[in-house]
Amino acid sequence: MNTHFISLRKLGAVASCLFYGVAAHAADGSEQAQMEQTVNAIIQPLMTENDVPGLAVAITVKGKRYTFNYGVASKESGQKVTDDTLFELGSISKTFTAALGSYAEVSGKLSFADKATKYLPALSGTSFDKISLLDLVTYSAGGLPLQFPDDVTDNDKMIAYYRNWRPSYAPGTYRLYSNTSIGLFGYLAAQAMGEPFDTLMQDKIIRGLGLNHTFVRVPPSEMGNYAYGYSKVGKPIRVNPGVLDTQAYGIKTTAPDMLSVLEANMDSSKLDPTLQHAIAATHVGFYTVGDTTQGLGWEIYAYPTTLARLLEGNSSDMALDPHKITRLSPPQQPRKDSWLNKTGSTNGFGAYAAFVPAKQIGIVLLANKNYPIPERVKAAYKIMTAIGNLPEQNDAQ
Repeated sequence: MNTHFISLRKLGAVASCLFYGVAAHAADGSEQAQMEQTVNAIIQPLMTENDVPGLAVAITVKGKRYTFNYGVASKESGQKVTDDTLFELGSISKTFTAALGSYAEVSGKLSFADKATKYLPALSGTSFDKISLLDLVTYSAGGLPLQFPDDVTDNDKMIAYYRNWRPSYAPGTYRLYSNTSIGLFGYLAAQAMGEPFDTLMQDKIIRGLGLNHTFVRVPPSEMGNYAYGYSKVGKPIRVNPGVLDTQAYGIKTTAPDMLSVLEANMDSSKLDPTLQHAIAATHVGFYTVGDTTQGLGWEIYAYPTTLARLLEGNSSDMALDPHKITRLSPPQQPRKDSWLNKTGSTNGFGAYAAFVPAKQIGIVLLANKNYPIPERVKAAYKIMTAIGNLPEQNDAQ
């Protein structure tokens, strides 16, 4: 692939939220200049209005890559955001977990139709006798909550929690977005493969995708690149370890590495065949809620789409409330004319990733503040339609 990087570093006083642009590499033509102008016009007001200390935007357009870096990775030290800055992905990590589970199925280690108790006999005789791995990875197990209670702090307490849990709905009938659901899916996938989840993730998915700056646990040698997130009151924070954290929200990565992830999702031909099939399977749609089709990790929209549909699909209502699903039978096979996306947040970070295979265009926004999801979606949609020659759809359609 002929890859072209254009990096833009934004310097400036954080307190005043004023940013003065300096190109890290010289732009060489009107295409690059237009890209820079477009991204600046959208990102600078977003950062000012939401008091975001640092943000990286990475874009891929038919194999050409562009990265734009703004602000600081640490307000305390003044360290600038660069292409090497590590951000917390939050729930975009779920797309990695889904890929690992898919890898296990392609490898013959499990079937999504298997019941959860096949891989965790400690749950035998509970509601999980009737809950499949597919139910868990698509948040349709029957109402598993977003988070564990605070007193679930280790593996034994996790098992006890699941044993005592009772579903509110029949499996496969309602969607309730849930870390405890897809987290258990990742745990069971690792059980089926016979190795620790973190090891499998690093070896099979991260290394398989050729990612050199993506980690489940940031090693000491990379801690200097690990940004600080900032809470709503401006306190520097990073994600705390927790039960099933890596499976649900624990990946840390750079903007260029995330571009590699998006490019692999749009064209996996250079990957190991097993990983190729695994990635493709994450784009299969299993049910719909309104205009949103649920894939494995990724959420899918028919392309072209509207901003209103994306905002509805990424709304707090979709994240926090149960929704009756319409099962797709047979499942919807991967379609290039789709907009696939995923949001991710931790207490100190906010992220969004989206791509359109038919246009070979993708975007990722990584920030060290958990600013509102609608602002991320709006910014990405504006940039994608402006620089990717995508038709901006009328929200009334």
